[in-house]
Amino acid sequence: MDIPKTYDPKQAEEHHYARWEQQGFFAPEINKDENAPTFTIVIPPPNVTGSLHMGHALQHTMMDVLTRYKRMCGYRTLWLPGMDHAGISTQLMVTRELKKEGLSRHDLGREKFVERVWKWKAESGGQITKQMRREGVSVDWSREKFTMADDLSRAVREAFVRLYDEGLIYRGNRIVNWCPNDQTVLSDLEVLKEPQAGKLYYLQYPVQNSNRKVTVATTRPETMLGDTAVAVNPDDERYRDLVGATLLLPLTDREIPVIADEYVEQEFGTGAVKITPAHDPNDYDMGVRHQLAQVVVIDQHAKMTADAGVEFAGLDRYKARERVIEKFAELGLLEKVVDYEFSISKCERCKTVLEPLISTQWFCRMDKLRDLALDLMSRAEKPRFFPEVPYRKVYTDWLENLRDWTISRQLWWGHQIPAWYTPTGDVIVARTEEEARAKAGTVELTQDPDVLDTWFSSGLWPFSTLGWPNETEDLRNFYPTSVLVTARDIIFLWVSRMVMMGMKFVDERPFDDVFVTGTILDKHGQRMSKTKGNGVDPLEVFDKYGVDATRLTLASVGTTDTRWNEKQVESYRNFANKIWNATRFCLMNSEGARVDPESIGADAGDLALHDRWIISRLHRTARDVRAALAGYQFHEAVQTLYHFFWDDFCDWYIELAKAGITAEEATPERISARSRLVSVLEQSLRLLHPFMPYITEELWQQLPGVSGDLLHHAYKGAAPSVMLTGYPEGRAELIDEAVESEMQAVIDLISRVRNIRSEMNIKPGERVPLLIGVADENLRKVFRASADQIARLARAASVSVEAQLNASRASARAALGGGAELAVPLEGLIDFEQERQRLRKELDKLRVEAAKLEGQLANPQFVERAPVEKVDELRARQADIKQRTAALEEMMEALG
Repeated sequence: MDIPKTYDPKQAEEHHYARWEQQGFFAPEINKDENAPTFTIVIPPPNVTGSLHMGHALQHTMMDVLTRYKRMCGYRTLWLPGMDHAGISTQLMVTRELKKEGLSRHDLGREKFVERVWKWKAESGGQITKQMRREGVSVDWSREKFTMADDLSRAVREAFVRLYDEGLIYRGNRIVNWCPNDQTVLSDLEVLKEPQAGKLYYLQYPVQNSNRKVTVATTRPETMLGDTAVAVNPDDERYRDLVGATLLLPLTDREIPVIADEYVEQEFGTGAVKITPAHDPNDYDMGVRHQLAQVVVIDQHAKMTADAGVEFAGLDRYKARERVIEKFAELGLLEKVVDYEFSISKCERCKTVLEPLISTQWFCRMDKLRDLALDLMSRAEKPRFFPEVPYRKVYTDWLENLRDWTISRQLWWGHQIPAWYTPTGDVIVARTEEEARAKAGTVELTQDPDVLDTWFSSGLWPFSTLGWPNETEDLRNFYPTSVLVTARDIIFLWVSRMVMMGMKFVDERPFDDVFVTGTILDKHGQRMSKTKGNGVDPLEVFDKYGVDATRLTLASVGTTDTRWNEKQVESYRNFANKIWNATRFCLMNSEGARVDPESIGADAGDLALHDRWIISRLHRTARDVRAALAGYQFHEAVQTLYHFFWDDFCDWYIELAKAGITAEEATPERISARSRLVSVLEQSLRLLHPFMPYITEELWQQLPGVSGDLLHHAYKGAAPSVMLTGYPEGRAELIDEAVESEMQAVIDLISRVRNIRSEMNIKPGERVPLLIGVADENLRKVFRASADQIARLARAASVSVEAQLNASRASARAALGGGAELAVPLEGLIDFEQERQRLRKELDKLRVEAAKLEGQLANPQFVERAPVEKVDELRARQADIKQRTAALEEMMEALG
């Protein structure tokens, strides 16, 4: 049997995914074992506006590895896909489209605008789900969900009503984060805190009936027009006599008190702090404590209000700042202005500087919900974070300091808040308008125009997608889910809220584990972003290197931040080619053979050393990969598989077994050797499948003897596919330490001879005599039994194995493990004088380079200024030269 010389990833990617999906392999119903354990992942729903980026590809790869692995282990697996309606992002997307037509959303009105969004979603949204198929993700598309679909919208209304009825949702006036550009409130978690170089302004407020002035320091002088007090620390002796005094607020005709509050830091500024309850969250809290008035001087468009005074009303906040400073300077009340770096709050989407405003909004009380999550962690240690440090503490610390959550948004696209108002102003909260009318006893109702924060519906995702609030079979079978794979930046936004909502509504954790992935950075170590234009499109990488090579690269990322390196993808493409070529060799030599797992799973005592060794290595690899995946150690799993297939199977086993496999005569021994080879290969393809689904399926289907009989018993009757076979178990009784040690001794011996041939410049076609001295009797037997293979792979004319080494001085020598020694007599193989001259020249070159490197690295200015990568590269080269110099000096000595 033969296959094409080169692997074409696109052909396999197009053919196999469609077949897997059509045959229902991704659905849990494919598993016919009534007692099968379940494994569930709900996908972090990408935005309906989104397209696939490296963050998605990274998480999807890891989720698919786990899902495919568990499926092969016989679990009834469900990986549930879906999309988030992405309130602000989607509304902005459609608003931009309308703008091109010369329209605004207000021209359409709410109902028509929402219809337009649904139309956009049907035509252009959800591009990412098409792209996900390219990744090879084995999600159950038949259960795909959308947060605005009827079933999930019903779940949102149910959750809102229940929380409201229990007093956990309320409507009230509070200070909120307001985006003047998007015209909506934002939760604390949607606020971007950025350091900014600015100014600190020292303003003087005169004390009534006194010549004294109190100086306050502020970064926002325009807000002084809304000050209602100046606060000092009660322990601050500088102001103790002023507590209770009245100050004259400049530029206004108002008087404000001096109050004492422990919140004030004596060390900041002058120790006296201006208090603007309507425009600063900390001032708001202090205002509530001291019953201060709330004077609103900045409106929702970031312009000054009438309460700011005639001279300032209608000005942009920054223009007002300039005017305030001018006026203070004219009055002689501007003490000084100093440069100052401070943190500024911006909208994470549009980057507009936010304005703290007092607004009537809907809030969710978090204290009781928070306690449910904290109790789950202290009582059951759930969810388990991988890695535990620092994420468990980050999670619990945040929960302990949680404030009430602003859940209303001033948008049209989203879940409209299920609250209606009567003509008299009564609030009716209900699941439907019909229910609201029945409660109110009137049909004259107006629904609240606001929508819920997108994260409200996302918090219900693990159970709303499974049918809640109905008691569905999916909810019973697949909740709680098994693991959440996510990025660290949404531990607060999403992970914590899912835990709180899951405990509240289902009385059960939403997932057992949380695996926090690392971040893929660009080659300079910067985060990838659209604005920087430094993103890498995974679809382009798929086109260039194939999906499997890209997946293997992504799986290697693990939990650490990693710079994107295309050379790594290229190396894994080479690995895919290695798998293809090795399989091609096996198939070209497979006449009479068939896959037979029993041939490498039964008692291997009568087999040759290399056969017993590969069986042991196969089972050790399976054991180690299973252990790595159990702990979400993706990188370790990839490395284990890579080295087993490339090093153990390709570089050694195929070469060691080649004589028996390629024998001309069709003997039972040749058939057995070939069957063992394709059986080891078949097990290797199973091991690799969760990481490299396309190439493994393409090749598995070509193997002789593959059929439904090889499938895991849970998938009996399904069409043959490697994804439904059993994952190799790694049986402890078939891992043989002694055999591996013996084979390693043979491998080390052959490798050392090859090194000597290369170092001593012995021609490839020149057969050399090998002299081996081994005091250990057992090791002597191993070398003698493997003499034919040693001679063939080391290109030796003869192999002599004795208890003691007896070799001439003009021999290249090497010390081996177990006290063994090796010698290759060089007489007649090379021109000694010519070889000495060559070695001297090489040594001279290395010494010159070493001196140059030493000079560079001894220069502190070079080491400090050069890029770290360059310095590391030179140090590695220096170490390499030192090693090579020592080896060359040894060779010179061997030549006499």
